[in-house]
Amino acid sequence: MVKKKLLIATTNQGKIKEIKKSLEHLSLEISDLKENRIELKYEEKGKTFLENARGKAIFYSQFFKGLVLGEDSGLEVEKLGGAPGVYSARFAGANANDELNNKKLLALLEGVPWEERKARFISAQVVVEDGKVIFETIESVSGYILEEPRGNYGFGYDPVFYYPPLKKSFAELLPEEKNKVSHRGKALNRLKEFLEKYLK
Repeated sequence: MVKKKLLIATTNQGKIKEIKKSLEHLSLEISDLKENRIELKYEEKGKTFLENARGKAIFYSQFFKGLVLGEDSGLEVEKLGGAPGVYSARFAGANANDELNNKKLLALLEGVPWEERKARFISAQVVVEDGKVIFETIESVSGYILEEPRGNYGFGYDPVFYYPPLKKSFAELLPEEKNKVSHRGKALNRLKEFLEKYLK
């Protein structure tokens, strides 16, 4: 039986790892942009995570025969009016990395009391086949922004995002612990449910 192909439309290695791990039991041949030598870059212009995820999936489906998963995720901080939002990956500038983004975020929240440091992570996921959207979901998880980074796991804003039910930052959680409660973990569960039915 020929396995259906799924392209993960991102170059973010942290995301690729989490998505591949989550979908590994499905009868799918999963690959990413780099593995397919797709070097064209999609320019994110959406005002929401869902618009960006949809745009990515539709764009890359022009170059791939099979299912294309577009994912856009990021952090929204209440005190900052929802920033960094869709600019999460480039919050500290075009060539920003995780460390610089976290530094900028902590600097902006310096002196802000705990109860005003509310934040949420959001993940939007869209699957496209032959240019048509066949699935989309958006999930979130709420927490607080710490005053300094904690933990060595994860990526992005994980070291500064505190998750109250487990009394730990996302970077202090083992990958399997994080995936049970995270925004992306929840969205991937929805995606798995859809793919299980779809592949039948």
